[in-house]
Amino acid sequence: AGMKFFLQYVGCIFAFFSAGFLIISTWTDCWMVNADDSLEVSTKCRGLWWECVTNVFDGIQTCDEYDSIYAEHSVKLVLTRAMMITADILSGLGFLFLVLGLDCVKFLPDEPLIKLRICLVSGVMLLLAGVPGITGSVWYAVDVYVERSSLLLHNVFLGIQYKFGWSCWLGMAGSLGCFLSGSLLTCCMYLFRETSSGRFHSAYSLRKGYSSATTVVTNVHLPCSQTATSKMYAVDTRV
Repeated sequence: AGMKFFLQYVGCIFAFFSAGFLIISTWTDCWMVNADDSLEVSTKCRGLWWECVTNVFDGIQTCDEYDSIYAEHSVKLVLTRAMMITADILSGLGFLFLVLGLDCVKFLPDEPLIKLRICLVSGVMLLLAGVPGITGSVWYAVDVYVERSSLLLHNVFLGIQYKFGWSCWLGMAGSLGCFLSGSLLTCCMYLFRETSSGRFHSAYSLRKGYSSATTVVTNVHLPCSQTATSKMYAVDTRV
């Protein structure tokens, strides 16, 4: 039981931070940052939704939102948005399901098997959340790196060259955290499934046997005449 609680709490902590990292990564503005900051007086960051410029000297930040989502955007931007939003939804739902499945939460306290299944479902959802999260963040980072390398290879200088920023790293970290927490909840918690099932059936059999024994003992101690009288009284009462 102690190991089960430990796995639940560790999985819950990883799920909380992983879902938070994915959400922060999706809605922050530093997926791409200018690589030539030593020659610039401002730091330029591009996110999935807007682009921001921060002055190095006074720290003033100005942001420009992209056009409407219905406007034409690059395939990289559209697919990364879709995958990160999917990862946000799945990881958030996985964390909420996990909270309901914790033994310390007073939700279905008399149904240990159902709570264990809730934890397993939460683990599956977290594993699924890690797939679009890591795919979107890694693909975006690789695309930025390939674009920068191709420009350097052909000696093309556009004034600003980008590298992937901390929002992209945060997306990778959140995705890996989802994989870790999901693995804990599915693989490790599955080991306790048979144990919990066995304890549940043993307790049920013990209660059933105890109830049957009590009935037999009660009937043994009752005199035959008193038992017959009780039956006759019950028949008269029904009549």
